[in-house]
Amino acid sequence: MLESLIEDRDFAKMMKKHMQELIILFFQKEQNFGILCKIEDVSFHPPLPEEIFSDLRSLTLFFLAGYTFETARLEEDMLIFEAGFGSDNFGSVVSVPLLSILQIIVDETPVMINLAVESQEITEEVEQNVDENGVKNSMASFLSNPENSKFLKKK
Repeated sequence: MLESLIEDRDFAKMMKKHMQELIILFFQKEQNFGILCKIEDVSFHPPLPEEIFSDLRSLTLFFLAGYTFETARLEEDMLIFEAGFGSDNFGSVVSVPLLSILQIIVDETPVMINLAVESQEITEEVEQNVDENGVKNSMASFLSNPENSKFLKKK
């Protein structure tokens, strides 16, 4: 029963929306937080040197504070932030798919646990079912609040 729920497309969409809302709240409240995520789904630009990447565990905790928090933003279904790695503080832009985040943590306490499993089938269904008008209406609503401008990527 649990397996069918965590693999359900609607459950995954609900978890993703909940994470987005929680992260936006943290941005608004200027609340630092950590994310425990599956490193296999995370991308780094520029890529991390092999000696640094090989030190990362399959489940990695990123703590968003200071400069990392200031650069954090949501774009589509990704949490994106800049971070420094290793003793030389090698800089990279980190992109984390929201459904790859397993926990959101504040002060060492998990405040959200994501049990949804994003399968390729779920991703393809969501991509096929995107309502362009709904996306436009959602973005218009989001942009109508001047406070939300800080969450958009500046060009």
